[in-house]
Amino acid sequence: MINRFSKAVLVLGTLALGAGAANAASTTATAKAKILQQVTVTNTSDLDFGTIVTGAAASTVAVSSTGTRTCGAGLTCSGTTTAANFNVTGTIGQTVTISTTNASLTSGANSMSSTLAPSSGTLLLDGSDSFTVGGTLNVAANQADGNYAGQFTVTVNYQ
Repeated sequence: MINRFSKAVLVLGTLALGAGAANAASTTATAKAKILQQVTVTNTSDLDFGTIVTGAAASTVAVSSTGTRTCGAGLTCSGTTTAANFNVTGTIGQTVTISTTNASLTSGANSMSSTLAPSSGTLLLDGSDSFTVGGTLNVAANQADGNYAGQFTVTVNYQ
């Protein structure tokens, strides 16, 4: 036999189950992925400050991103100069950021520092993509003679 209390519990339990099902809702969403071709960068020519005859005072030699040299006071500059050139491949229509480290040029125990910069900080890939890197070389007073060289790193990333 079911008493009144049992009926009330049974009715409330049934209503609670029915109310939960009536309030249920669902929807859908889309999962997406965009695949980009791996970006690559290739060096096609090196940065060359040319030949420099040192002076009695410290000075600088700058090579622009177009390869034009500016020889600082007290220095004599000659020879061919070039900005470093790089080709980039990746997914057309995507933008990449470009950054570079500075370089320390050494000859034996002697060194010179340089500050380098790419021709642009970003590049919109269109299929024939390249950029250049120029910089400023800090030449000490009476810098020791020698053939100076040093490496720097260029990094290209999708934005």
